[in-house]
Amino acid sequence: MRASPPASAEPPVRPSAAVDAPEPVPGKQRDPFFDNAKYLAIVLVAIGHSWEPLRSGSRSVTALYTLVYALHMPAFIVISGYFSRSFRATPPQIRRLLTGIVVPYVVFETAYTLFTRWTDHQPGRAISLLDPLYLTWFLAALFVWRLTTPIWNHVRHPLPLALAIAMLATLSPSIGNDLDLQRVVQFLPYFVLGLSLKPEHFQLVRRPEVRQLAVPVFMCALAVAYWSVPRFDYSWFFHNASAEQLGAPDWEGPLMTLALFAVSTLLVVCFLAWVPRRRTWFTALGAGTLYGYLLHGFVAQGAKSWGWYGPSWIHGPLGEITVTVVAAAVVTALCAPPVRRAFRFAMEPEMRWAFRRDAAELTRAS
Repeated sequence: MRASPPASAEPPVRPSAAVDAPEPVPGKQRDPFFDNAKYLAIVLVAIGHSWEPLRSGSRSVTALYTLVYALHMPAFIVISGYFSRSFRATPPQIRRLLTGIVVPYVVFETAYTLFTRWTDHQPGRAISLLDPLYLTWFLAALFVWRLTTPIWNHVRHPLPLALAIAMLATLSPSIGNDLDLQRVVQFLPYFVLGLSLKPEHFQLVRRPEVRQLAVPVFMCALAVAYWSVPRFDYSWFFHNASAEQLGAPDWEGPLMTLALFAVSTLLVVCFLAWVPRRRTWFTALGAGTLYGYLLHGFVAQGAKSWGWYGPSWIHGPLGEITVTVVAAAVVTALCAPPVRRAFRFAMEPEMRWAFRRDAAELTRAS
């Protein structure tokens, strides 16, 4: 999923391995559709985080927040799964897994811990690589999902099996915080769905009739979200707790897993139907979505600690619009090539010194 140079005059930047094909095909053109989808999904992620301090004072913001959380991570995970289909645990793929996921996880888990020590005035907060902090859960999850990809590619009915595992997870409050496994397991079906998709499935969602139907579907979803604000706990969409931990009876967990999967999948289809298929001004930014994802968290966390949400006007319509626009602008800037070049040492280190050369490399070198 990383090959063609961006449309801008910027020189091409080597893309991150985290949400793209583990084994890029030399000379293969990038499909702007997927870069556009990744960029728009990461903008929704940043906007959702910016709305968190505004929820309590606005039913409308809470409804939009619920809708965004039903959509953004499922969309991002489905795309990640789709571009993990070729993962076979070959030596080059393992190297990309370590340098593109494990190293950034260690770096940003440490950085977020140190950052929250400062912003939250918790100098004694320990650095724990087993308990993902804030946004780093996605890297831990992607590491586990991608390692299990060969299994899902060989079982007969991978999606029903993944759904069954996710349903059982909601019955297991004993699943600990190690690598945020509750969230890893509950989001697993979206990754497996992506693994199961083929190019023709994405052609279907690009059809004009699907795009037209997406409008009333989103309108209905927003109306339902607004209605459900005082009646439904949107924490279900976080997929990080069991039914018992959410104060619900056990039987509700598996049913909610199926219902939320159906809702989120439908919204992902509608979202993809609206994604532009041509190159746009933001297409090149799709190559830097992991940068925007991990870096915008420092701004989102800092904004709450530094009192940026303190002024009363921020909690009115003008403030809510301003926060939304600023969040979109910040994450857009963080996906840009200059930022990617500056942080490539942490996100995409070469680390050739750390790996042995495999037989194929030695043959080519001889």
